[in-house]
Amino acid sequence: MSLVEKAFLGSLMKENYLMKDTIITPNQLVEVRHQQLMMQMLELHQSGKGVDLITLSTLPNLAYFGGISYLNELLAHADIDKFGEIEDLILEEWKEREKRNILTIAAKDNWEISKVITHLDKINHVKMNDHSSITEALHRMYEAPWIEKEEEKIATSGLRELDKITGGFQNGELTILAARPSMGKTDVMLHFAKEVGWAGYLPIIFSLEMPEKLLTTRLIASTGKYNRIKLRNPQKLLSESHKARWASVIGKLNETYIQIFDQAGQTIAQMRAKIRKLMHQYPNRQPVIFIDYLTLIRPQQLHYVNSHHQVSEISQNLKTVAKDFECPVICLAQLNRSVEARANKRPVMSDIRESGSVEQDADVIIFLYREKYYDKASKDSSIEFIVAKNRNGPTGKIDVEYNEYTGRIWEETTGK
Repeated sequence: MSLVEKAFLGSLMKENYLMKDTIITPNQLVEVRHQQLMMQMLELHQSGKGVDLITLSTLPNLAYFGGISYLNELLAHADIDKFGEIEDLILEEWKEREKRNILTIAAKDNWEISKVITHLDKINHVKMNDHSSITEALHRMYEAPWIEKEEEKIATSGLRELDKITGGFQNGELTILAARPSMGKTDVMLHFAKEVGWAGYLPIIFSLEMPEKLLTTRLIASTGKYNRIKLRNPQKLLSESHKARWASVIGKLNETYIQIFDQAGQTIAQMRAKIRKLMHQYPNRQPVIFIDYLTLIRPQQLHYVNSHHQVSEISQNLKTVAKDFECPVICLAQLNRSVEARANKRPVMSDIRESGSVEQDADVIIFLYREKYYDKASKDSSIEFIVAKNRNGPTGKIDVEYNEYTGRIWEETTGK
């Protein structure tokens, strides 16, 4: 590793532009004097001075670094053409050292497994090779018009008309599902979770408000078409015919593989650790992440100047989760009370709390609207899905049937 680090530092001395291009930091080098030398080089570069043999020879602590002879040795090892490979080697060695350090400290201090996974996860996401040239990208696409494409499995919403607009839940995309309280957001989320589960995915729900027991009750009610009130005391309130279907409903739900985490105030880092663990546990099922809801996610930093900065950090991190794990992320969000003051109460983008950052980071934004929510006398039981933003497709709206007593959602044409 000493030779690699010499080649790295020598290259920085030979071509100063590499100082601002490299992603290697001093602490990622092994030798302490190499770390110190790189810090001195960075200070010189940031002050507008050249980082060459002449400038470095004036360092007051030059003897510590081995004098002029050692600087000449570094220059002799410089290899500009292989600089990228040199960086890769340093980065990979640093990762291995960090992993060993983390596992040693974790064993000594008896860390929880989630903490270990979170720290290892941070290391694994430091990478160099995220580059593709247009030539490489086009080469992969060259024969596409003549090759029959395999039918891709999609994470379906279970609503045919909604899938026509959005294409289903796409890998790497962040979907925001927003509505006023009691509009049906959680029921819609659970409907989506069941459908992607039955389609062969791994639905992972982070419920930051509602406990697991209530979510499970809602899942049973919507699947079995049971009135939720009766599930408060199923032994007493369910009819014999309802009880006769109970086992089959439980069995059908079990096939979804839904995973629920209901700890309040979770951070994105904690969620990432849990996702990573489940991906190892279920390697053949791709995750689809559901979060209920946005402003209940605890930020990494506890103190913010304002809520806009807090929501901005969270929405950016959610998008990063979708990209890093190459999976869909569906996050619920509350709407401002301002919607209640308008004659037309259908939501618009500005109704999302701290809408600027959310609107920017989200790939898809879906609003929910129910006429019956505002007009109790209305016999319209439908729920309106308004696709207000769709980065990779059209916008539009659809109406689906909704039973607010069971939580069941279905399209009238299918009768599901």
